[in-house]
Amino acid sequence: MGDGPLRIGILGGSLDPVHHGHLFAAEEVRARHGLDRVLFIPCGHAPHKDERAMAPPEHRYRMCELATASNPWFEVSRLEIDRPGPSYTIDTLRQLRAIHGADTELFFIIGADALLEIDTWHLPDAVLAEARCIAVPRPGSELTGLASVIGEERAACVEMVPLLGLEISATDIRQRVREGRPIRYLTPDAVVDYIGREGLYVEASNS
Repeated sequence: MGDGPLRIGILGGSLDPVHHGHLFAAEEVRARHGLDRVLFIPCGHAPHKDERAMAPPEHRYRMCELATASNPWFEVSRLEIDRPGPSYTIDTLRQLRAIHGADTELFFIIGADALLEIDTWHLPDAVLAEARCIAVPRPGSELTGLASVIGEERAACVEMVPLLGLEISATDIRQRVREGRPIRYLTPDAVVDYIGREGLYVEASNS
């Protein structure tokens, strides 16, 4: 850890389940920006998703723990799971700054698909002001022509990080489980084992 301000990456969302695409993106951004740590923060109450179709928060948290255990730079946070109300990113960023100090540098790692829907965020411009926004490619979502979609001023606040084409999505993993197809090598073995042991995603709803 350097002598300057703490540099923390944040990778949030439903993480349902966490997979190699998330892990590789987090490691690439960590190395590129010399981050002191990357926090995986599974959401507690997703504002934009039907929670009845999601694995319960404790399962998603545990899968993140299993997936990140071998990387000393990665940590899993319960901030959003334990905080009541909708899991808004701006609240998480402000909470992290209150915990770690005003000079902490926050790097918000986000998929292109979510970034392109910035108008649906809660206080999107406050999010862009509170943290450096690092956008990574997602299957089916391109970052080319970003300014024409979200506006030049917002696009200027976003750094785009090119990654190897890991065409992995949590939606596809859940669908594969329901269809009895393999998910090994899409997510760490410990997560594969956990999904099987807990019977996650076998039905369309986990409520």
